[in-house]
Amino acid sequence: MTDAFAHVGGMLATGLAEVTADLAALESSGWWAVVVTYEGEVTCARFTDVRPAPHPRGPWRGPGEWTSSLDEAAYVAGVREIQEAIADGIVYQANLCRVLSAPLPPGADLTGLGARLARGNPAPYAMTLRLPGLQIASASPELYLSWDGDVVESRPIKGTGRTEADLLPKDRAENVMIVDLVRNDLGRVAEVGSVTVPALCAVEPHPGLVHLVSTVRARLRPGAGWPELIAATFPPGSVTGAPKSSALELLARIEPVPRGPYCGAVGWVDADARRGALAVGIRTFWAREGLLRFGTGAGITWGSEPAREWRETELKAARLLEVAAGEDLGERGAARP
Repeated sequence: MTDAFAHVGGMLATGLAEVTADLAALESSGWWAVVVTYEGEVTCARFTDVRPAPHPRGPWRGPGEWTSSLDEAAYVAGVREIQEAIADGIVYQANLCRVLSAPLPPGADLTGLGARLARGNPAPYAMTLRLPGLQIASASPELYLSWDGDVVESRPIKGTGRTEADLLPKDRAENVMIVDLVRNDLGRVAEVGSVTVPALCAVEPHPGLVHLVSTVRARLRPGAGWPELIAATFPPGSVTGAPKSSALELLARIEPVPRGPYCGAVGWVDADARRGALAVGIRTFWAREGLLRFGTGAGITWGSEPAREWRETELKAARLLEVAAGEDLGERGAARP
C-alpha cells in the first residue's frame, strides 16, 4: 500500500502498517490516522514513517453537477419540523445537515483536492487521507477533541456569518447551549471538578466567514483512554443538538441519507506520546462509489429563520465548492507520499 498516506498538521505519514476498526488500538503504540463516521464506523490506520513535509500533489479535476440530499424546500420544511419539536419540549436545538454529491471525473485524486484546499482554504485542522477504499480531504476549522498528557480539550463552533456584524443573539445563545452539552459530555470521563471553559463565544475569522468558538477543557480521569473519551462525547455536540439523544432521533427522521465522515471525527493520534487531535469532520470531502460528497448544515433554534438557515448552509459550502471546482493536473514540485 505504498500509495496510502495521511497529511495533517504539516506532517506526512506513509508506510501503512495496519488498519483496524478497534479504537483500543489507539492505546497501543505508533502513529495513527483516525476517521469515525457520524454513524460510528471506525477506521484507524497506523503508519510507520511520519515526518514534516509539504502536502503531496496529485491530479485533480472539478466534479460534475452537484445535487443535494435536501433541496431548499425540504430543508426549510426540516427547519420547521425541528421548531415544532422545540415547541413540544423534545429538543432545544438541532443541527440540520444535507449532503451534496457530484460525479467524480475519472482519474481525479483527492490528494490533488487536498492540496488545493491547503492553498485556497487553509484550516487549523485540515487533513488529507488516502487509504484503500477511503479518500478524504478535509479543511475542518473545528476541534472535536485534543489530548495531551491528561488534558483534553474541545472547541465547539456555533454561530457563522460573513462578518462579525452578521452574528445574531441567537448565535451566542446556541453556542452557550452547546458548551453546556460539551461540558456534560467531558464530565463523564473527567476528574471531578476539572471541567472549565477558558473561552466563551470568541469571534474567530476563517476564509470567507467568521465563527463563534468556545473552549472546554478538562483533565481525563485515570484509566480512561480514547475509547472511553469518544464513547462519552460522540457524535460531537456542535453537529447534533441538545439534548443530544433526542436530537439524534429527530435528525435521523428528517435527514434522508447518512452523513458518513461529515460531522464525524478525522485526525491523528500518537499513541507513544499520548497526544492527538481529532477534528469535527466539517468542510470535508470524501469519495465513494464514483461520487464526490460534501456536507453542510446549520444549527436550528426556536428563533431560527428557515430561509436564513438555508443561506447559512450555502455560505459554509460556497468557498469550498469553488476551490473544488478548479483544475490542478501538475505534478511538478510535488512531495511524494
